[in-house]
Amino acid sequence: MIDFKLSDDLVELRSRVETFIAEKVVPFENDRRQGPHGPEESLRLELVALAFEAGLLSPHGPKEYGGLGLDHRSMAVVFEAAGWSPLGPLALNIQAPDEGNVNLLESIATPEQKKRWLAPLVRGEIRSTFVMTETTTGGAGADPSLLKTVAQQDSDGFLITGEKYMITGAPGAGVHIVMARTLNPAGQDLGATMFLLDADAPGFAIERMLDTIDSNSPGGHAAVSLTRARATPDRVLGQVGQGFRNAQIRLGPARLTHCMRWLGAARRCHAIAIDHARHRRSFGRPIGEHQGVGFMIADNEIDLHLSRLAVWHAAWLLDGHDRARNETSMVKVFCSEALGRVIDRCLQILGSIGITGDTVVERFYRDIRPFRIYDGPSEVHRHALANRILGQRVNQR
Repeated sequence: MIDFKLSDDLVELRSRVETFIAEKVVPFENDRRQGPHGPEESLRLELVALAFEAGLLSPHGPKEYGGLGLDHRSMAVVFEAAGWSPLGPLALNIQAPDEGNVNLLESIATPEQKKRWLAPLVRGEIRSTFVMTETTTGGAGADPSLLKTVAQQDSDGFLITGEKYMITGAPGAGVHIVMARTLNPAGQDLGATMFLLDADAPGFAIERMLDTIDSNSPGGHAAVSLTRARATPDRVLGQVGQGFRNAQIRLGPARLTHCMRWLGAARRCHAIAIDHARHRRSFGRPIGEHQGVGFMIADNEIDLHLSRLAVWHAAWLLDGHDRARNETSMVKVFCSEALGRVIDRCLQILGSIGITGDTVVERFYRDIRPFRIYDGPSEVHRHALANRILGQRVNQR
């Protein structure tokens, strides 16, 4: 049975995170070391150092490498608190794609791979990428079976060739996790495989930076190419041919952690909108007393509450070693749309102020819109859910 009561330790940790974000992170929100392609590395490292000093770095990371080792239920509480600021996840080192990659490496990397890449990733010393999407080539996107990038096996390992698109954090990343279709020397398709490539790996190149609506990811988003990039056998992550299966270790929980962070962002916007609705007067009364505004505030409360319940339930399932495949898909769809509605209403309540940089709402508004697309568009999740539902046998009486 799920228990909604938080332990005293978790309540205390949430309070520490909330205080840290308010006192140490929020003051950096207007720091000039931020641009259209995200925060600069110097700003990230400064924030990470502050979180380390506060004992809050990498709450998701294994303790043996310096993390706090939280379970998903506890992560839901802490990640929401961190999401209060657009720089909060960056400071605590729980920003995507690094957070999901930590989970993946912890689960399937070899001891040597963990020492080389997981340890510095948990310490916040390096960033990482997840190199799979191939949208502009007609390759893998929401449908990973269309994967076109090829890893040709030879006597020394693999040579990887292909074009990738919308690769978050590529500039400045310390390691790239690359998904490729694997061929043996005879040309037989062995299935998809994940590979670990260093940032300076010969054959890996950033072709161009992409100008996007969001700006919360360090390094921004890029189109990259791989031209006979060498991956020796020790660079195989997991097992040859098991790339898609192993990726599910990362993708399911990562959908949920996105929801956790954006829940905190939507809650911040809601608080700003409530304060404005209490003090801004129109037609003889505070605007919050007009039904048009009051109903938006009520609807925000409903969406926030139901989003949190959905996240906590899915996190509880994951902690019980349930794959929660349907649940994480449902939560991802619901939260990406519900929390987007919350922030949209907040912008509307603020009126002209909302479309300016005078509050953080405008920034969150831009940043949250892609949430309905990445980690699987809402339509794809609905399609997959419907297929699984229709494939189930239902007892009719």
